[in-house]
Amino acid sequence: MKMTFRYYGADDPVTLTAISQIPTVRSIVSAIYDVPAGGVWSRESIAALKKAAAAHGLAFEVVESVPVPEDIKLGNEKAPALIENYCENVRRLGEAGVKCICYNFMPVFDWLRSELHRPAADGSNSLAYDEQTVLAMNPAKGGLSLPGWDESYTLEGLRDLLKQYEAMTEEKLWHNLQAFLEAVIPVAHEAGVNMAIHPDDPPWGIFGLPRIITCEKNLDRFLKLVDRKENGLTFCTGSLGADPANDLVKMAGKYADRIHFAHIRNIKHTGERQFHETAHPTEYGSLDIYGIMKALHDNGFDGYIRPDHGRMIWGEDGRPGYGLYDRALGATYLSGLWEAINKGSK
Repeated sequence: MKMTFRYYGADDPVTLTAISQIPTVRSIVSAIYDVPAGGVWSRESIAALKKAAAAHGLAFEVVESVPVPEDIKLGNEKAPALIENYCENVRRLGEAGVKCICYNFMPVFDWLRSELHRPAADGSNSLAYDEQTVLAMNPAKGGLSLPGWDESYTLEGLRDLLKQYEAMTEEKLWHNLQAFLEAVIPVAHEAGVNMAIHPDDPPWGIFGLPRIITCEKNLDRFLKLVDRKENGLTFCTGSLGADPANDLVKMAGKYADRIHFAHIRNIKHTGERQFHETAHPTEYGSLDIYGIMKALHDNGFDGYIRPDHGRMIWGEDGRPGYGLYDRALGATYLSGLWEAINKGSK
């Protein structure tokens, strides 16, 4: 297991100096953020990020993410050229020593929350989701005040994009995903890079848009689309765990050899399709973090891991879900669990 930490580049209030001081963290998880989806990342930008991390004693071996353009998800006439650009990014990242690329295939909206600062009794705050709040919004009419999605879209651009997706079904999205994988995975194999798809967050359809990376049945189907080691998973406990029907301990064990990257966080279910994020330890949420970590360990997981979304604690104010303090606590908790599980198994 290799502990990592998300870093959003030079503008991130959580600095490389701070990350380097977190016990057990060996590598950053980052990306080139000034190139639009579908563009090719320059070798110079990749090298500069790697050099900056190395100057702080950190590796740069995981990218999160190389965004998949909407035209690829739609499978339109622009898709082939954009897929080739994507493949070129995979090649360049492999040349630079990147071993894992996290990405997602969620139409239009990335991770969604209805609140960014849900207050807790102890004075901390965290991300939260309430389905009724989300469903009361109508993005096509501009009635969208939704944290966690790409707000670079204009209202006109968003309407046009949603119009393009009107005929999209789950089966069509599966077809387009397979076409993407059939082109990218052979390139990833040659480049020495593992591709790790991130589950949909939350793991159900939103605003009539299909979502397919949601449950055990669908993960089984996904892994068979291109049945090679390089075609693997980002096992995000918070995303999959938003649906109580997902048995995360079972899934962690079942997929351990195809999980290249693990995002570990805890959430508390408060109603049907309602949850908020909590501190990482098992006792604070609805997920068995110890059980998940043990299932990964006992089934041979040797990939990258990072503490996922943290609360804002101790008066910190920063990027929602991505402050320093609670994620640092999460990293040391997860590493402590791993050490105890590892020593207990000998």
